[in-house]
Amino acid sequence: MKKAVCFLLAAILLISLSGCGSAAKDQAGAGAGKVAIITSTVSQGEENYQGAMLMKKEYGDRVVVATYPDNFAKEVETTISDVLNLVSDPDVKALVFDQSITGATAAIKKAREINPDLLVLFTTPGEDPSMQAQVADVILACDEIEGVGNMLPAQAAELGAKTFIHYSFPRHMSMVAIAARHDLLKANCEKLGITFVDVTAPDPQGDAGFSGTQQFILEDVPREIEKYGKDTAFYATNTTMQEPLIKAICEGGAIFPQSCGESPLDGFPNALGIQIPEDKSSDIPYIIGEIQKSVASYGMTGRISTWPVAVNMAMIEACTDYAIGWIDRGMPDDGRCDMEKMTACLNEAADGETVYVTHFVFSGYTFENMFAIRCDYITF
Repeated sequence: MKKAVCFLLAAILLISLSGCGSAAKDQAGAGAGKVAIITSTVSQGEENYQGAMLMKKEYGDRVVVATYPDNFAKEVETTISDVLNLVSDPDVKALVFDQSITGATAAIKKAREINPDLLVLFTTPGEDPSMQAQVADVILACDEIEGVGNMLPAQAAELGAKTFIHYSFPRHMSMVAIAARHDLLKANCEKLGITFVDVTAPDPQGDAGFSGTQQFILEDVPREIEKYGKDTAFYATNTTMQEPLIKAICEGGAIFPQSCGESPLDGFPNALGIQIPEDKSSDIPYIIGEIQKSVASYGMTGRISTWPVAVNMAMIEACTDYAIGWIDRGMPDDGRCDMEKMTACLNEAADGETVYVTHFVFSGYTFENMFAIRCDYITF
């Protein structure tokens, strides 16, 4: 009997020490403390919203979910209010701000007035990284500068690109990371002998809205293909643009080396008319198989690629698992930012694919609490 009791206590201790993974999820009802997730609506980022709801399903009442406004750039006060509503619950010990948009920094400053001990995890910083790194405990971001900036032109060349079209708009180009990535993309394209072309699209947060931006992409891609030929690679900096971009490229026979969301879920299913059963909504290998079939039906095999991981979903899962583990370990100050534990959480969330994690470096400065992630490519 004593041996059985000791074994049980050891098992409970092992679970409490885990930072992420199935053991923690199996104990979803155990432990005190909740994780709040604030994310985009379906219209702004379906993968992000579905990732948050998946965590709600996994952890039950230990996870609460809210969404920020679609027009977040003009509704900063609403975002701040939404965050304060979440953290006003004394049981909320950690907050995952998925895609830390304009207003996230101000919201967390206010939130810490209510709960100074709140664990804050950001994904995909939408404001100056140096500013956001001061208010968040951990920040996850795709390796947009060194990773995408160096990898994407090489991948475009691998797919046969002779021209590279870069779609963006002034609001995005004013962001430090996006601007730095743009410059690196351009420099690397020039080294590879690829003609780099900037095209300004309507801002989906502007007067034209989502529909105006998407219509522009649908109309402009055929013009660019006619001008530069089918060996033209296209890249757009906004999630809203991905679906029309993929659709127009497949119909026009051009090249799509990577979505801005670095994911098989970022625009592909809707653009290719793929109906995903509810029980397969987070089954990435299944979705990849369906994308491959659809791409082949367009005669586009070898012309379309992206990362094989649903990166936004994986970041939400990893952050939530990490936060639950931190709460269940007793919320130690020395465990607020643990690169080793976060790397383990990310790789578990990636369904067998490898996620490479490094510290984010910009202008010679290393951000100790900001982790840059990247994956290898999959070509359909």
